[in-house]
Amino acid sequence: MNTTITTKNYKKLVLQIGLGGMSFCIINTIDNTLSEISSSTFSKFQPIEDELWKLFVEHPELKMEYDDIVVLHDNSLNTFVPHALFDEKFLGSYLQYNTKVFDTDFFTYDILGNYDINNVHVPQVNINNYLIDRFGMFDYKNANSLLVARLLDSSKNIDEKQVFVHMQKTHFEIVVVQNQKLLLYNSFEYNISEDFLYYLLFTMEQLLLNPETVKVVLLGEINKTNPCYTLAYTYIRNISFLDTEALQEKYKINSIDATQHYILLNA
Repeated sequence: MNTTITTKNYKKLVLQIGLGGMSFCIINTIDNTLSEISSSTFSKFQPIEDELWKLFVEHPELKMEYDDIVVLHDNSLNTFVPHALFDEKFLGSYLQYNTKVFDTDFFTYDILGNYDINNVHVPQVNINNYLIDRFGMFDYKNANSLLVARLLDSSKNIDEKQVFVHMQKTHFEIVVVQNQKLLLYNSFEYNISEDFLYYLLFTMEQLLLNPETVKVVLLGEINKTNPCYTLAYTYIRNISFLDTEALQEKYKINSIDATQHYILLNA
């Protein structure tokens, strides 16, 4: 985006969009403050383009000019590939083992440069096309690229294995790290808290992680009243919520917003 110092408005827009809804925040880049943060849920009975149209009507601030626009595709149509095993010519082949892919799908990848990992993913092309009509040019990536990168950053000089669980309404991601090494990433759909617990304990068992000793850290759409937390607390001794104090201080927000919008605010 070509701008000059006279046309820049020093505002950044970050949108995190999935089939179930959208969150967005507006950041003032001069002082790095947060001017707005908002979340909306989409109806599963309406085309996503119609839901996006409604949001642009309800939030006229989305029609403003921005110096920087980042779109985060919030879906699990992705897989992490070590750079040593990566070949840009075969993106679809990396995904065929963990998701249903079609010849007509568009594949791309995000580079996690600090960690020699690429995240191969399928962006939602209909969303991109709608937003191109609205904004013109913007940057986009898979939301899990940011999730994994930031959790790897936070694990620096921590030699013990840590299990991070990023909760959403219908699915969750498990990320296991050890001193900036990615040991596991996976995404699971769930309907009830027992589903959640089963997948979490099964994953830990496969990695030989003892629920009595391993550190499990929760983030995303979860709090102490959530049935998934209360059930997991019964079986996992060392379970806690992500420390978001730095994020709260940076953007002057509460712990609930910082935990729920961790990916959005770290874009």
